[in-house]
Amino acid sequence: MLKREKIIIACLLIIILIFSVLIINYSFLSDSGQQHSNGTVRETLANSSDDPGSVEIIRNIGNPDSQVKIAYVVGVHPLEHLTHETLVNLLPNMSNLNYAYDLYIINVTEGVGYYGDGLDNYENPGRQNGQNLAYKYVYPEIVNGDYDLAIDVHSNIGAYDYKTFVFSPVKEGLGVRYADEVANGCENITYYSPDSTTSGPFLTVPLNEHGVPAFYFEEYSFAPQNVKDTHMLELIGAVDNLSF
Repeated sequence: MLKREKIIIACLLIIILIFSVLIINYSFLSDSGQQHSNGTVRETLANSSDDPGSVEIIRNIGNPDSQVKIAYVVGVHPLEHLTHETLVNLLPNMSNLNYAYDLYIINVTEGVGYYGDGLDNYENPGRQNGQNLAYKYVYPEIVNGDYDLAIDVHSNIGAYDYKTFVFSPVKEGLGVRYADEVANGCENITYYSPDSTTSGPFLTVPLNEHGVPAFYFEEYSFAPQNVKDTHMLELIGAVDNLSF
């Protein structure tokens, strides 16, 4: 009799577990495309089995009625995810912003790797996968989306002269001007242009060349989270105070 009761209890627990998983999965899936209480909408832009990842977008951040629309992009280089997550956690939940913002999120699922896996960061296959997703999906959305500015968010391992900085990969134009103005408005962010960038040809360079000013934000990968938060808030505030 005791054995039978144990079997019944085990079956009930399994049933409860199955229903719990189904409810969680339904909640996760139904969140896509739904409007949140703060007015933002998270949508799937691309999710094909032929791609090494997916792309999402969070729309209507800040002031959707603004005539100025700005795009942020994260996930181009997946190893830099801690800085990307910092922006995703902060920006959609901010109120009293002057401008309208869309946040593009690239989710690389193949070849991501990790720091210290023996590959140079530039040799990491996930890096190229993210760049390809950016060019295939994010670039056309932004260049055809009536945006006034685009910011591509990255991080670095400290090999540059500066750890936290902004720059535009083109030599002149509004992308350079806006990045310089952002740096001038921030205590902890400078304007510094590295010799080269691998992702430039896949997003920021063609955007600048086709009418959308674009620049990079670079954070130090191993900065404490509270420092990342502080720097990201500085960036968001300085961008939101630009004059267009």
